[in-house]
Amino acid sequence: MLHIMSTTPESAVERSAADVNEEIRALWFRAGGTLNIEERREYQRLVTEWASVSPSPTHAA
Repeated sequence: MLHIMSTTPESAVERSAADVNEEIRALWFRAGGTLNIEERREYQRLVTEWASVSPSPTHAA
């Protein structure tokens, strides 16, 4: 399922890491594997969002 990219820097509802990852994949697909400057900015925003909602890895003691 492809999502339309948000035009707002932050959404009121936090999305899951899977949802953000799907949007990242859709961006790369639409760009054909090469991002222009605007798409790179969107990619960086999405990666930052993804990192903020991704679960932290658990380290064994």
